[in-house]
Amino acid sequence: MEQDFGLDQLQTFCKGSMVDHLGIEFTAQAPSFLQARMPVDSRTQQPFGILHGGASVVLAESLGSIAAQMLVNDNTKMCVGLEINANHIRSVRTGWVVGTAVPIHAGKSTQIWEIRIHEEGTESLICICRLTLMVVDRKGK
Repeated sequence: MEQDFGLDQLQTFCKGSMVDHLGIEFTAQAPSFLQARMPVDSRTQQPFGILHGGASVVLAESLGSIAAQMLVNDNTKMCVGLEINANHIRSVRTGWVVGTAVPIHAGKSTQIWEIRIHEEGTESLICICRLTLMVVDRKGK
């Protein structure tokens, strides 16, 4: 990765954002992936008491976007989402879910990331997403 941010730096970067509001915590990173966990609680559940599909998509887009940004020059480039799709495979009512983003394509103008979300402590797949991002020039920096 071009940028080598620590997990604490990533958490600080997201302070006051939706990532912070939903309780998402960055847990691991390497040149080939970025991982975070998210609680399944009143902030992320739908009225039926299960994990809201939109919360899964927020976790996926947050992971993919931040991981993509870490691959470019942060002073001159910015990664913005073009498209995300999500397949919700099974539900979860409590605990934590863990998302892992891995790059499929990391080009100069576009990036594509796969994000798998599973229940913490198991390999039970909850959701799988694919995120496409465009790499654009950062204005005013």
